[in-house]
Amino acid sequence: MPFAQLVIGPPGAGKSTYCNGMHQFLGAIGRKCSIVNLDPANDKTSYPCALDVRDLVTLEEIMSEDLLGPNGGILYALEELEENFDWLEEGLKDLGEDYVLFDCPGQVELFTHHSSLRNIFFKLQKMGYRLIVIHLIDSYNLTLPSMYISALLLSLRAMLQMDLPHLNVLTKIDNLSNYSPLPFNLDYYTEVQDLSYLLPHLEAESSRLSHEKFGPLNNAIIDLVEEFGLVSFETLAVEDKKSMMNLLHVIDRASGYVFGPAEGANDSIWQVAVREGLGQMDIRDVQERWLDAKDTYDEHELKQLEEEAKAAEKTAEDASAQKPNMDFDDDEYDDLGRGSIPDGGVKVIRKS
Repeated sequence: MPFAQLVIGPPGAGKSTYCNGMHQFLGAIGRKCSIVNLDPANDKTSYPCALDVRDLVTLEEIMSEDLLGPNGGILYALEELEENFDWLEEGLKDLGEDYVLFDCPGQVELFTHHSSLRNIFFKLQKMGYRLIVIHLIDSYNLTLPSMYISALLLSLRAMLQMDLPHLNVLTKIDNLSNYSPLPFNLDYYTEVQDLSYLLPHLEAESSRLSHEKFGPLNNAIIDLVEEFGLVSFETLAVEDKKSMMNLLHVIDRASGYVFGPAEGANDSIWQVAVREGLGQMDIRDVQERWLDAKDTYDEHELKQLEEEAKAAEKTAEDASAQKPNMDFDDDEYDDLGRGSIPDGGVKVIRKS
């Protein structure tokens, strides 16, 4: 039974970067992985694309032939893919049991109220794929209370629309220290704790546009999110292997992959570590690594990399020194045979 991640999120959340990074990470731990591009506007993928929807339909063709704008063109393209699902089905059959990453378009309409993407996902389920939705949100949304509330509403709406195993992920967490300090610790945002503490910050943010109706509206939105109690966030720094390993372990548990058979008898250290959940990071570890002591950790990791590079260089030099020299010098063997060698009784006659 093949497994797949459905990577969604608004523009700029880092979907293609995530697919590229996850593809490399899965390859490093020995898990065979393929990427399927479902974005008809993505003409320059940064990853090896096993199947590309642009071979079926492109945004440029739709916009020119049907006189649609970019957003309408994307919606039309997904409807076209839904009608021609057999094209996608045939392409996926060639991938066999590969672990698949689906890089989806960034228009939020597609995963908040438009039905084509949802219908495509359900058809993938009927093919036997075990799916999980990975909803990426830029961690910059934490810097303003209104943006954070918007991210919560978007995540909640996507969870209700997709109706599949779902993980919300705050990307670019390594950039968070470059912004203004957050009023609360990171766990407040990832665990979506008591949102009433945000109300004073919301009022202070919108003081120039204050209105007596804003207070009740903010309260109603907060009550809505808290009543559902569905939204929470994982964190990701795509270039950090520990962060990737931690997220992959959460994904594997949510999708059921972790309960399946192991990759093989000759598992690498990384495969065993991911499967056993070694190296998991608590949200307090993430807070310390990327916010409280980022410079210290960066300096420590830089020293580690330098030491590893020196060790690798020394190992290469030692291996080169121990390699036997195959360049023979005739002068070294001039005296060979000058001792008293007994006559073998064979007479050699040279022809002139």
